Amino acid sequence: MSANRSKDAEFTRRSIVMGAAGAVLWTGLAARLTQLQLFEGDEYAELATENRIRLDPAPARRGVIFDRFGQRLASNKRNFYVLIVPEETDNLENTLTHLGRYIPISGSKHRKILLQARQQARFVPIPVADDLSWQDFSRINVHAPEFRGVYAEVGELRSYPMGAAFAHTIGYVARPNREELDSLIAAEIARLQIGPDDFAGQRQIQSRMQRIYRHPDMRLGRQGIEQHAETYLRGIPGFQRIAVNASGRIVDRLPSDDVAPKDGGDIVLSFDAEIQKFAIARFGEESGSAVVMDIKSGELIAMASTPAFNPNDFVSGISQSKYNDLLGNKKSPLYHKAYDGLYPPGSTFKMIVAAAALEAGVATPNDHVYCGGKTWFGGRDFHCWKRGGHGSVNMKGAIQKSCDVYFYDIARRIGVQGIADMARKMGLGQVYELGMTGGNAGVVPDPAWKQAAKQEPWYEGETLNYGIGQGYLTTSPLQLAVMTARIAAENASPSPKVFIGGAAAPDPGVPHYEPLDSEIADQLRAGMYAVTSEPGGTALRAGDVGNGQRLAGKTGTAQVRRISTAERVTGVVKNDQLPWKLRDHGLFVCYAPADNPKYVCSVIVDHGGGSSAAYPIARDIMTETLKRDPVSKETHKVASPMAQEENKTSTSEAI
Repeated sequence: MSANRSKDAEFTRRSIVMGAAGAVLWTGLAARLTQLQLFEGDEYAELATENRIRLDPAPARRGVIFDRFGQRLASNKRNFYVLIVPEETDNLENTLTHLGRYIPISGSKHRKILLQARQQARFVPIPVADDLSWQDFSRINVHAPEFRGVYAEVGELRSYPMGAAFAHTIGYVARPNREELDSLIAAEIARLQIGPDDFAGQRQIQSRMQRIYRHPDMRLGRQGIEQHAETYLRGIPGFQRIAVNASGRIVDRLPSDDVAPKDGGDIVLSFDAEIQKFAIARFGEESGSAVVMDIKSGELIAMASTPAFNPNDFVSGISQSKYNDLLGNKKSPLYHKAYDGLYPPGSTFKMIVAAAALEAGVATPNDHVYCGGKTWFGGRDFHCWKRGGHGSVNMKGAIQKSCDVYFYDIARRIGVQGIADMARKMGLGQVYELGMTGGNAGVVPDPAWKQAAKQEPWYEGETLNYGIGQGYLTTSPLQLAVMTARIAAENASPSPKVFIGGAAAPDPGVPHYEPLDSEIADQLRAGMYAVTSEPGGTALRAGDVGNGQRLAGKTGTAQVRRISTAERVTGVVKNDQLPWKLRDHGLFVCYAPADNPKYVCSVIVDHGGGSSAAYPIARDIMTETLKRDPVSKETHKVASPMAQEENKTSTSEAI
């Protein structure tokens, strides 16, 4: 039932978006048609005696999406296409068969065109093929006299120069499907208040909208920024005046400036394409995600999910077999892990527990807790990741060595609500509106949440698991980056953003929280620095990021299976002996430079076996980010990409 509600909600949202987009589009079209009918009818009367004047829909140029340095993430390329007007052919089926001698037309495509011709309004062109090679396009033009109602045209097709690198954030475009077209038509009929008995009016709207939305160049955004900013990117379609002779062949293209389409707007994003590509390459064959964020501005420098898919495959229609391969891939290439993925944060959450303890006054930085490898509570043992224990540790040492027993103890002192409140203050449990589809709040559990979700009370033993980032708690890689930024920032509580030029950046849509107390933040940062730079730290090999700079960070391992008491007695099975899906996730969060924080990075390696899989990747991504930092500062001083376009024409593995 919940799945059906989700589908209904998604359809409703899409209908609202399509309805709004259709209103803008057809208001512009209606004004242009009125101008043609009332003021310019006589101008073409003489020409029409020998040739027929036709108004062909002309989709607007879709706006280009740039990275922060002007690299194109979504652009447009020349599109050679062929379309057919069924009513203008001598015999549609014979024409398609004849046409198939010169360009590839599959049997299924042949049947689809015949079906579409029966279902749609009259004289609406049907795309036969697009993205043709120059050779195929030339062949059709050479044989043009053999065909009536067949047109070989040149337009524009969406292109993604970075391939899979930005597939999840940018999304892709595709031809409008039947559901989308029906939704747009219904919204336009409602907007114009055309009654249910006005069949002529309904047919007119249906014909007009089919003509524009069935145009070979027309695409609608699917997923990501392409969908979220659809109206802004698409612009307003217009018309091209065409003179055709008695046989329907185009003999001239007439001046159409007054009814020309209005181009879509360009967008500049905060991403650095080079860092994004580096991050994806650094994962190799691993599945996972990485987020890089500028601490001061909140701008996202990279938001990588891997493996991914090639959005270019969807522009002209992906084959069913290729789509099935994507669906069947166990590493989920269609899933935006950095934004939608939810994981237990494991020990990366321990800074939040430490902050909550200091804010509540239930612990001081110098309080010591003895760790003998486990603690007894509620009739059972709660184990530390280090079987022999860590001995006596204070707060800095507990973060440095990732001691579970220490955090079991202070979690009990704080209580569940204090932990939950600090988690929200640090950026967890919220969806950040970035101007793209998706986003996941995750779960920051407390007694009220559990009663509503599970119809059960909260048990104190669950608070112990909460203290080490396990249990019901789930977070996204983006949220972990925000959490780390709020630790590293000086008297600031940054939120992420992506839009830096063109379309206005959306409001993040989250509550404002006061920055973390500076003395508390100092204690957390000291522990994170010790993780990477002091003996006993769990990620000593992660500290060096070149040029004499170091990073500070925190390791984490998120369990995906329950370890029984019997297994602990006989010895816990190692990750590399388990099936891939049962291996622990590896996590690492960090900021750099440690003495003057500029950037944060969060990395999760799906089923990587532990944090040792994550921190080398994070270290290398941060090193690359810092290398490009001086370039970033200089490039920020030059004109925006849109203006440029105009001018052109480990010692141990912790949990």
